Amino acid sequence: MANKDTLRIGGASAFWGDSNKGVEQLIQRGDVDVLVFDYLAELTLSIMASAKSRNAELGYATDFVKALGPHLKTLKQRGTTLLSNAGGMNPQACAQALRAAADAAGVSLRIAVIEGDDLLPHREEVSAAGVREAFSGAPLPEGLTSMNAYLGAFPIAAALRQGAEVVITGRCADSALALAALVHRFDWKPGDYDRLAAGSLVGHILECTTQTTGGLFTDWWKVPGWEDMGYPIAECEADGTFVLSKPAGTGGLITPLVVSEQMLYEVTEPANYLLPDVTCDFTSVTLEQADANRVRVSGARGRAPTPTYKVSGTWVDGHRLSTTLTFVGKDAVAMGQRAMDAIVARARRLMAEAGHGDFKRVCIEVLGSEQPSFGAHARSDAREVVVRLALHHDNAKALELVAGEIAPMGIAGAPGTTGFSGRQKPQAVFRLFSFLWPKSRVPVSVVIDKERNAVEIASSAPEFVPGDGARFSLAPLPAGETVTVPLSAIAVARSGDKGDRAHLAIIARQPRFASVIGTQLTEAAMRDWFDHLAKGRVHRYEVPGIHAYNYVLDEALGGGGAASLRNDPLGKTFSQIALTHPVDIPKAWLPEIDPGFQGTIAS
Repeated sequence: MANKDTLRIGGASAFWGDSNKGVEQLIQRGDVDVLVFDYLAELTLSIMASAKSRNAELGYATDFVKALGPHLKTLKQRGTTLLSNAGGMNPQACAQALRAAADAAGVSLRIAVIEGDDLLPHREEVSAAGVREAFSGAPLPEGLTSMNAYLGAFPIAAALRQGAEVVITGRCADSALALAALVHRFDWKPGDYDRLAAGSLVGHILECTTQTTGGLFTDWWKVPGWEDMGYPIAECEADGTFVLSKPAGTGGLITPLVVSEQMLYEVTEPANYLLPDVTCDFTSVTLEQADANRVRVSGARGRAPTPTYKVSGTWVDGHRLSTTLTFVGKDAVAMGQRAMDAIVARARRLMAEAGHGDFKRVCIEVLGSEQPSFGAHARSDAREVVVRLALHHDNAKALELVAGEIAPMGIAGAPGTTGFSGRQKPQAVFRLFSFLWPKSRVPVSVVIDKERNAVEIASSAPEFVPGDGARFSLAPLPAGETVTVPLSAIAVARSGDKGDRAHLAIIARQPRFASVIGTQLTEAAMRDWFDHLAKGRVHRYEVPGIHAYNYVLDEALGGGGAASLRNDPLGKTFSQIALTHPVDIPKAWLPEIDPGFQGTIAS
């Protein structure tokens, strides 16, 4: 185990559905003091709320208990602390299930539950306050299925001070789990903003597990061992600096570029990253290769947090149905488009005859044509495509009618039609409603063995005042002949989502390459490149510490998450689309371009 001057934290779960083998790997080969488990995406709570409404003993991430069950004796013997937001909409039920598993294993565990994030019982109070959606300005909808505040690290740290070996939360900031462990170990105070920012960065980098050890890395061909990817470990010091590593002998790759991609993943404004306990400034963070698969991270700065919590509510907006068909032939794109157009036309006629209204939305994507992803920049002449049809309607019965009219196109339409995905069932469309709510109106408690203790939340800044962060000081490009290369030749990228906004980080492979990104990939240039996908404004933020620019594209995901009808509702492909953007570089730089970008990889 780590010595008293360091704390080793392992990231064991990134989402509800991540492999349970991460726990086993970190226990057997990670030598960690703390394991953190993240299970909650923005819309996961709506799924958990639905499960709880059907069964009062559900509503949490059952994978958490399954993952820990076989290892509880070992974890107890080693004194490993376990922190997780697996509680979801029912943290007490999660705690009870874990107690039952511990009893079966002959292990006694002191389990704490953090309560207070669930604001659904306070809906009338929230409604009376006249809250508006943070981005659209829409009023609070009727029929919310969940409404949860993103709590911070100090309630979890309070539970640890009370002797908890396991802490289960509902909704909290993803990074709060790791930060809480650091607050407890090093006795950080609410006003230690630089350290709190550094600890939040630990949590942010760990929260997506193998995404920070080489998963989804731009240079994917350089990453060995996908079949046994290493889960991340942060070796943390009292001043907030840490070294990111992974268990020896596992797959993956840890370099500054890999860590840079994850550092900016789903971060909106790096100089003003708002969390419950601190306002973070990541613009001066530096990454240093300390050894093979070891990167030292330092330089995070912090300011006082805001007086409000972010709250995410979800509500049901009708139903959706999606299906796919495959088309093969020299005119595959045209065949597929016509077939799906015909299905929609037939469905509209049948729905009208049955007294149903029209679809709210229709989305047809010919995957393989490049049109859905690249729009005007598509260059495919595909002879094999998968065509995806997604439909949105207020009435599930109308979609059930449509579901029976898709398979017949396999005999009524084009030759070379195959790959019917089966008769699908309509699914609820969950939309996100985000707003800010005063911390003073969210009582938070720690519950251990039925004893409930209120947690006092530290004071915050009276209002949010944006910080400027560090800015680039770029040298002009050298004079002389230029050549055009894809952006991927000089940069790596990572993309993701927050609601209906796509987040796109572009990191220069070498510091001086950032000048090309800065001068050529302006907000206007990126708005034009993504014109077929993004309908709102594009924002750009500078991150000179890692030679990067962060872009946020408004109204870019067709509603985002479960509300989107697109094949990519989470913005995962935006990085790859961006990396095909042409840029002009001095010809003198060509010898510095990675040889991996010669030939087909660059084409």
